[in-house]
Amino acid sequence: MLLRHTTENIIDRTALTINPAKTCQPIGAMYAALGVHGCLPHSHGSQGCCSYHRSALTRHYKEPVMASTSSFTEGSSVFGGQANLLQAVETIFQVYNPDIIAVHTTCLSETIGDDVNQIAQKARDDGKVPAGKYLIHCNTPSYVGSHVTGYANMVTSLVKHFSAKSVNKINQINVISGWVEPSDMREIKRIAADMHAKIVLFPDTSDVMDAPMTGKHEFYPKGGVTIPELISTGHSKSTIGLGPFCTEDAAILLDNKCKVKFDILEIPIGLKATDNFIMSLSRAAGVQVPYSITAERGRLIDMITDMHKYLFGKRVALYGDPDILVPLTEFLLTLDMKPVYIVSGTPGKRFDVSMSKLLSKTVPEAKYKNGERADMYLMHQWIKQESVDLLIGNTYGKYISRDENIPFVRLGFPILDRVGHSYFPTIGYAGAMHLLTNILNAIMDKQDRDCPEEKMELVM
Repeated sequence: MLLRHTTENIIDRTALTINPAKTCQPIGAMYAALGVHGCLPHSHGSQGCCSYHRSALTRHYKEPVMASTSSFTEGSSVFGGQANLLQAVETIFQVYNPDIIAVHTTCLSETIGDDVNQIAQKARDDGKVPAGKYLIHCNTPSYVGSHVTGYANMVTSLVKHFSAKSVNKINQINVISGWVEPSDMREIKRIAADMHAKIVLFPDTSDVMDAPMTGKHEFYPKGGVTIPELISTGHSKSTIGLGPFCTEDAAILLDNKCKVKFDILEIPIGLKATDNFIMSLSRAAGVQVPYSITAERGRLIDMITDMHKYLFGKRVALYGDPDILVPLTEFLLTLDMKPVYIVSGTPGKRFDVSMSKLLSKTVPEAKYKNGERADMYLMHQWIKQESVDLLIGNTYGKYISRDENIPFVRLGFPILDRVGHSYFPTIGYAGAMHLLTNILNAIMDKQDRDCPEEKMELVM
């Protein structure tokens, strides 16, 4: 008995969310800040909030997450957290010596109305920020948006505080990464290197959240985008944002501030989204697509052709971040699968527009919802009304998978009960092959498990 009390009869809810398909803003801000070399995320709120945010990231990435907190007490909650933050900034630079402190707010500091911009400026005016060091901030109240919103806010803050305008543009392309795994960020850099396109990728959590075990503790791992690279983003000739929910605000600010034109694409998950990214990068950087990448694409198409007979017409339910769900839905359609139920807890009108464009003609029976009350409970109710052949999403779907006997592919954040997700890419042609293999294996494992003995085959 896990979720078997869920009813298939759907009653309109106006105020209640059950098992939300999201988490809170500060977790996203913390993850984005960790993608900058020498940066220490700072949670302006209670110690418990910071502990939860660190724990959520640590459990997913299986890596220690360093972050500091203003450690609000009852007094701070009543009279404001300015004294706490000023003391924290001074202590952090003295003890931990980061290059950057990236402050994000929490529910508590937002509710009492702390003006973090004013506090940060006072810290600079009072000489608490050493020469050559930086103090940046963004607002991330947990009671609106989601972890995706928090990530976007911190990425926008990076542009606000670092990107410098230049009259003379250089032959360099900014690639703003949405929330993806460190392995995905490494794959973006590999693709660009194969194309001989010079890029600045930010944030970049590769070699930070998947740092190698060397036997020596490094408080600030070697990975992450550097401060000079962030400053140079204003000198680049164009920007590619991967994932509109996470990157569009930053790209717009960079254009307004430094006159760097931009193109917002879906995260390159699957065939078509990767095609769009490769061609956009090729045009922006003025480079040709090498045979090595064309060959990767060919191998993916060959694999799709080989697996098509097992995947055709399979009904799929998926949930998670909108920047992942849109290209994933497009990829499933490429495989001739049927994404019928789609849920995201992150609000935003773009989600409905994108899903309608993809599904209105191809899968007219599809149901999709995002924002408030777009939750795992609703997903489970839809599945109870008419089941699916596959479920794709983070760890929290395992209960539905078990109760309804549905094959389950883990994808997105957080994945708490498996390892390896942060080491193998999902984006690009190589990532699509990895994802496709996981999908087929999940479906065929169930077929082997459930079929009668006389139907058990060695070769399927």
